[in-house]
Amino acid sequence: MRRREFLKLSAAGLAAGISTRASAATWPARPVRIVVPYAPGGASDIIARPWAEALSQELGQQFVVENRGGAGGMIGSEAVMKAAPDGYSFLLTPCAALTILPLMQKTPYDPQKSFTPVGRIGDTISGFVIHPAVGPKNFKEMVDYAKANPGKLSYGSAGNATITHFRLEMLKYRAGIDILHVPYRGSADSLNDLLANNIQMMAEINPLPHVKAGKLILLSINHPKRSPEFPNVPTLTECGYPNSDMISWYAIWAPIGTPPDIVQKFNAAIAKIGSGDDMKKKLQAISAVEVVDKPEETAKFLGEEIQRNAELIKAANIKLE
Repeated sequence: MRRREFLKLSAAGLAAGISTRASAATWPARPVRIVVPYAPGGASDIIARPWAEALSQELGQQFVVENRGGAGGMIGSEAVMKAAPDGYSFLLTPCAALTILPLMQKTPYDPQKSFTPVGRIGDTISGFVIHPAVGPKNFKEMVDYAKANPGKLSYGSAGNATITHFRLEMLKYRAGIDILHVPYRGSADSLNDLLANNIQMMAEINPLPHVKAGKLILLSINHPKRSPEFPNVPTLTECGYPNSDMISWYAIWAPIGTPPDIVQKFNAAIAKIGSGDDMKKKLQAISAVEVVDKPEETAKFLGEEIQRNAELIKAANIKLE
């Protein structure tokens, strides 16, 4: 009896192993969920859409973007952490949900232990913008205005402990100015208030089309090099604030326990898409540049970013409101 039970269990285990290998070989066999932990219309959503479309074409199954905004990216990130590690739920997020938020408050996930990196997919190039009704026309004038009017300027971010929040904190720290931080559920909501002049400043990619339309003024570029879209706008280094760029980098993550061969297959698809001219053009159109890393490179970069941000938090004494 015991021998028969043992043989049954052994056969079941062998079948399970074969099933696991087969599912990885045929992945994806059904639609894949890509969770974006911010509201629709913001920078994360804008980045996710062309990637979801390209992945659907490359891998032959629909990749569906699911926006789960709130709590600075914590809600959507937690949802993926708790999802089944079967290759059908992934997180596509800017760095802040993993490199800033856990340093500022307790999160239900550990950025280095709760997720398996699939790979980086790109960086965005943005800059500080201001509503023209305020008055300043360039970066220096904005700093002078802020010093003369402490707390009068308000700045909208995608939420507490997001990269857009930290761009303001870095500016306040480096320039010695007082600007009110107003957190939103996502950068789309803050953009609506910026265009209505309910807040006066932002630093994200979604205001840039409105800069081109003349509705907002771009004061600086938040990247080491000038943007080809705005060649006359200086970088923060050129404005006199070196080492102040807070670049938003994006990556895809899987729940811990996702089969390694699925992760590798996903990464190979990302690398193929990211090296193509079509994706490069689509990213450039939304003020982003392609960066494709291996999973292990993404994990290493994550650790370096966490350490760098921890040092900034301590030096600038940054606290959540």
